[in-house]
Amino acid sequence: MEFGGFNQRAITGFLLLHANEVVPTSKLIHALWGYDNPATSRKMVQNAVSGLRRIIERHARPDGSVRLTTVAPGYRLSVADGHLDLWHFRRQVELGRAELAAGHRDSGIETLRSALALWRGPALADLVEAGIVWPELKAVTGLRMSVFEDYTQELLRRGQHHEILGTLEEMAAAEPTGERLCGLLMVALYRSGRQHDALAAYQRTRTALLDNFGLDPGHELRSLELAILNQDPALTPETRPYWQHTVRRPAGVGRCEHRVGYARRTRTIQHSRRHP
Repeated sequence: MEFGGFNQRAITGFLLLHANEVVPTSKLIHALWGYDNPATSRKMVQNAVSGLRRIIERHARPDGSVRLTTVAPGYRLSVADGHLDLWHFRRQVELGRAELAAGHRDSGIETLRSALALWRGPALADLVEAGIVWPELKAVTGLRMSVFEDYTQELLRRGQHHEILGTLEEMAAAEPTGERLCGLLMVALYRSGRQHDALAAYQRTRTALLDNFGLDPGHELRSLELAILNQDPALTPETRPYWQHTVRRPAGVGRCEHRVGYARRTRTIQHSRRHP
């Protein structure tokens, strides 16, 4: 489908993020212009929706799987199950996490891999480039990151750090304040013989947290840095340490509103060891 200008693309994206829900016109206006909306904003929304309705009618399947209707106090974009990549992504994530929780690690990791493969770039990338920062869009992006972290954790559990390292570095660069992501990257780098780079990754995240939020990294990440400094044998792939989520990242929270923990070995790290 070919959409019109920015307003029509933005309204389409917002309605898709709220598929099968009634979205008030006032909410659409706020999504496009915030509190400084033009006097003609309601008419502009109506025009964009009318154009979108014509596009859907021209391209929609006869089974009515996609419909745009006017429902007070706004509009509803109805999309049948299975017609959105986001729907498939969420279903695969739910299945993959259930498989992991049940101990079916091979099938679980493959299901999460398939879920992540549905992504071909950032969600609604053109709107993001134009400055859109909707909480709903952050929630979707946060869910993707959480799934990637789960997937990476499983690969590290299996000693497959080389397989994920390149992608892990890219994702960590895109989210510099993500503590769990940083911890996973530090472990992968350390296991790849790049102790200096692992410590540099910690310092980058520490600096980003201080600059953005005035916070230091959490206890778990600081402990991981110390373990790397001391070349703790528990970090080697052969020991397969148990990684624990103390708090799962909720969809839609800010980048620094979560803490994810790594369960440490019960032995005490000797602080008197000389740094490498």
